[in-house]
Amino acid sequence: MLLALTAAFGMSQAFRTLAAILAPPLQAEFQLAPQQLGLFAASFHFAFGALQLFVGIGMDLHGLRRTVLTAFPLAIVGAAVSATAGGQGQLIAGQVLIGVGCAPAFLACTLFIAQNFPAERFAMLSGLVLMLGGVGMLFTGTPLAWLIEARGWRIGMWLLAAGSVVAWLLVWWKVPHQAPAAAANGEAGAPRESPAQALRGFGALLLMPHTWGIVCMSAVNYASFLTLRGLWLGPMLVERHGLSLLFSGHVALLVSVVSLVSPPLFGRFDPGDVAARRRRIGRCTLLMAALFTLMALLRGLAADVVLAVAVACLSGYMVLQYADVRAAYPPAMIGRALSVFTMAMFLGVALMQWGTGWVASRAPDWGLESFTAVLLAIALALLLGAVAYRRLPQPAGAA
Repeated sequence: MLLALTAAFGMSQAFRTLAAILAPPLQAEFQLAPQQLGLFAASFHFAFGALQLFVGIGMDLHGLRRTVLTAFPLAIVGAAVSATAGGQGQLIAGQVLIGVGCAPAFLACTLFIAQNFPAERFAMLSGLVLMLGGVGMLFTGTPLAWLIEARGWRIGMWLLAAGSVVAWLLVWWKVPHQAPAAAANGEAGAPRESPAQALRGFGALLLMPHTWGIVCMSAVNYASFLTLRGLWLGPMLVERHGLSLLFSGHVALLVSVVSLVSPPLFGRFDPGDVAARRRRIGRCTLLMAALFTLMALLRGLAADVVLAVAVACLSGYMVLQYADVRAAYPPAMIGRALSVFTMAMFLGVALMQWGTGWVASRAPDWGLESFTAVLLAIALALLLGAVAYRRLPQPAGAA
């Protein structure tokens, strides 16, 4: 069951990292400015993140299977819309549909783990899902770059649409209906919540002071890696160093492979103690900011490749924050807490991708190379996230 749900998450990973390889052909065909390219990449994540609360409510009321099977066909439709796009508007519409369709994919995996496995295995299994689901990123490295050079970018979108059909069928075949969250928590006889009651439950979560430090951190840690791998890595290698799209695809593939290994390693060595885990999350965030700063300032080909791989290696630390969220809330609130965390994470991706597109467009006016400005902006966002995570109210046991 978990592997079938992970297949849908894998397609979501492929869709969200498309822009790094699609950027050069899309810029050539539709004359997209950097800010427009950032909006194209961000539209998936705006839709994905904005739907997380409603996805959480759907899973609470109707279960994982029904929620995923109802939403995921929109990803198939969105891929078809993108494949037939005649301009930027249709491209963005396709990305929004894909984001809505993929919205339940990862939350379904994490909630399934929370409901069906012991708490001490949560970080390790979440890391394993991130690794297996991240296989979707491998397609958007060398294979997609080769396909674009040989057949054009539209055939890549059609293949992703076909892969999404297969993932939907796997979920339909392998994942039986499970009782919604209330029944899973031993409340099978309790009356089902209305959507309004469920929304009030999310409101109560947001009123807990320690939620905001978690939200600030979740908005920047995954966003930094995905903004590099999913948007700027390809254009940076092509424009900064004059590399071919295929060679850029090789680098993207290497970065993707390293990023697959990292989450289960961080999950396996989760310190367990709440305070120790939070210190590790904060230190890793500061180290990530330092890597982006070095990439911005050194600007050599070898440095860019090595530092991108280092970012991928470190990126797995975000799996520790899933364990942090699980430890910060009572069992009855875990599903909603994961929804809020996932929403903040992907809205953070959307804002960072859109914002760095704006920064790239303005950089020449500031006398900076576009990619230098982008990388420094990412480093600043990580630094602010780390400060907020440390200074805002802490959950019980974090002192």
